[in-house]
Amino acid sequence: MTPLSNPAAGLAVLAADQKSQDVTDWAARIGWVVGLLLVIGLVYWLMREGWKWRGTLQGDLPELPQAPAEPGDPRLTMTGRYHGSTTAGQWLDRIVAHGLGTRSRAELTLTDAGVTVVRPGAKDFFIPADSLRDARLDKGIAGKVLAEGGLLILTWQLGDRQIDSGFRSDHAAEHRAWVEALAVKNTEHNQEGAR
Repeated sequence: MTPLSNPAAGLAVLAADQKSQDVTDWAARIGWVVGLLLVIGLVYWLMREGWKWRGTLQGDLPELPQAPAEPGDPRLTMTGRYHGSTTAGQWLDRIVAHGLGTRSRAELTLTDAGVTVVRPGAKDFFIPADSLRDARLDKGIAGKVLAEGGLLILTWQLGDRQIDSGFRSDHAAEHRAWVEALAVKNTEHNQEGAR
């Protein structure tokens, strides 16, 4: 009788010919896993130290202005995300001092006094009306690139440095209204300054 005519005998022959798998070398495997975790930990630590070092280099920035107790009636509001701040015109030079590097949800309110930025889980800040320099739509800011016009960029003065802060509304159609309102506000401010 051949193995093909008796399937059970064929399986027995195949099973007899197979050799069991070698036992895994657990010490080597654990060593590789521990080594990989140490490398990942080192990279994370170096990134964190770089972030802290950048904040130290930007220590010359004055404290962020606080919103006045009575900022006035809201002209515009927006909810969305705050994507960070950079030195104006240099979209990769991230500002991390005073918590400006922390991405978060944000609620913006434009009043006659300026723009209030409320950030749950991060430090709130206020941009006084006389510090606002420009508002535009752009496609990127340090670490975030979107479609053309996907970010609302507010340019403002903090001490002797101009800063670009990037926001993305939950409703992108709101961006244009902010640019137009801040352009009117800047025109009014420039006319008052010329008098």
